[in-house]
Amino acid sequence: MYSKTVDYSVASLLVVSLVLLGISFLFGAGANSVSSAFDFYGLTDVMPISNLGMLSGVVLMVTSGFVVLHQSKSIAAPLPLAAIAVVCLFTLVTLFADNRWIAAHGGFPVIGSGQGVIKYFALLPIALFLYCRHQLSKKTLIWWNYFPVALVLFWIGGMKFLELEAKAIVPLVETSPFMSWMYELFTVQEASNVIGIYDLLMAILLGIGIWFNYRPLLIVAWLGCIAVFVMTQTFLFTAMGALSDTSLLTGLGQFVIKDLWFIANMLIIAYLTFDHRQNEQ
Repeated sequence: MYSKTVDYSVASLLVVSLVLLGISFLFGAGANSVSSAFDFYGLTDVMPISNLGMLSGVVLMVTSGFVVLHQSKSIAAPLPLAAIAVVCLFTLVTLFADNRWIAAHGGFPVIGSGQGVIKYFALLPIALFLYCRHQLSKKTLIWWNYFPVALVLFWIGGMKFLELEAKAIVPLVETSPFMSWMYELFTVQEASNVIGIYDLLMAILLGIGIWFNYRPLLIVAWLGCIAVFVMTQTFLFTAMGALSDTSLLTGLGQFVIKDLWFIANMLIIAYLTFDHRQNEQ
């Protein structure tokens, strides 16, 4: 893979996701997530939720514009890097809010609305690759991009062993032409357990493959991990209520589209580990 091709692919995934998220926020989708985030900072007392949603949409659209302008060499790297960092950190800090965790199950680490929030960890490694990679070693970039992939597979994958999560994914699994067969072979909980085991196993194997730089294992684990995030994107078209006529994406659609960031993480890992033209730094 050539560097320019990877840059373009990663930037394109970033732009598409930010634009779709931005449009959906502008047209009122994800009001609960907007409320939860801004309420943490006490801003819901200052501005109506609808206006805060529009503000979120504008920020995401402007950030995507910075990415495009940098790709066309119209602006310098600090602008998109700073914008992505603001979006990422503003959202991640809200993980300290109590409402991100399911109190009925003991709170942390049983995560509720925070499942969508932890996905923002994927943004910073993407930005580091696009705008700072010459200041970082190849190994550092690989591990930075592995971290959000492992985090979401371990954390959300681990949640699959809980009854509440097993039931929550039923609308996604039963409408998927690729996964509905699982309910013919397993109970709802058993199917969820299988998905959880798969997620955990692939994350572990990818980490081992990176650590030992063992190419056959890397290839298998890489394919296994990226399959998770590609499969998630199919839910946009198979799950009821993921898309909207008025805002493109619903809250569910917003949750799903963020997995484009993990596909970008996986592309970066592939470029840095599989391309023999990459020199060890």
